[in-house]
Amino acid sequence: MNRYTKGSAVTEILLIVLAAIFLIPIYYLIITTFKTPADAVSHPMGLPVNITFDNYVRAFKAMNYFHVLGNNLLITIFSVAGIVMFSAMAAYSLVRRTNHFNRLVFLLFMVGMMVPYQMGILALYKQVSQLGLMNSHTGVILIEICYNLPLSIFLIKSFIGATVPLELEEAAKVDGCGVWRTFLQIVFPLLMPVIATVAIVNTLGVWNDFMTPLLFLQSRSKGVLLLEVFRNIGQFSTDWTNFFPMMLLAVAPLILFYIFMQKYIINGITSGSLKG
Repeated sequence: MNRYTKGSAVTEILLIVLAAIFLIPIYYLIITTFKTPADAVSHPMGLPVNITFDNYVRAFKAMNYFHVLGNNLLITIFSVAGIVMFSAMAAYSLVRRTNHFNRLVFLLFMVGMMVPYQMGILALYKQVSQLGLMNSHTGVILIEICYNLPLSIFLIKSFIGATVPLELEEAAKVDGCGVWRTFLQIVFPLLMPVIATVAIVNTLGVWNDFMTPLLFLQSRSKGVLLLEVFRNIGQFSTDWTNFFPMMLLAVAPLILFYIFMQKYIINGITSGSLKG
């Protein structure tokens, strides 16, 4: 039977206070989106005197919201699909073919986790330009896939080595399955917990990536949400009642994504902690 002690009560109160402190900026951001500029200046932390939705209407128009949202979805969906597909195939090969060459390839992938992305920007910019992929979604998607492969391969390789029994694949081989069919029909369904984790982590990373679209998408018609938020910041001053709705609109799809996927996030973390 659990005992509710004084220590537990004090801890609970401290946690509530800490949570309230963290919620203050979010509260300020949300209420400001419903205020007029004068109301926001005179009562920054108070509730709106007259609730207005004009800030959201202006934000929709200034950002060309649905167009850039479509660009964001296009880049994120194709990038995450590519990351999951290529990292799962590479990890399966690396964990089942333990020769010197594969060990060297795995080490090269791990180096990709240690070298900061910014160190290769100049060389990457030159390569993308030479390939004719500058100012194209294809170029950004390929960069996102390549940049996020090492961590995904590491996670999936560790999961396969720890949880997928080799006997299953040997039984499939006896039944006449080739390597490709064994991977797709036997191994890949068993990887769903780590695949969900990889997909969620990379979705958050690709969606919030600001630098890659900034450097490789010059045309505004091909921009993404964060670029539009950045472009609407004034050079010398910022109207926060216009800026905060843009920020909320930019993160709203991610919040919805997290709400629908939180079960898989928790399952992925739990699975990794028990079986990794």
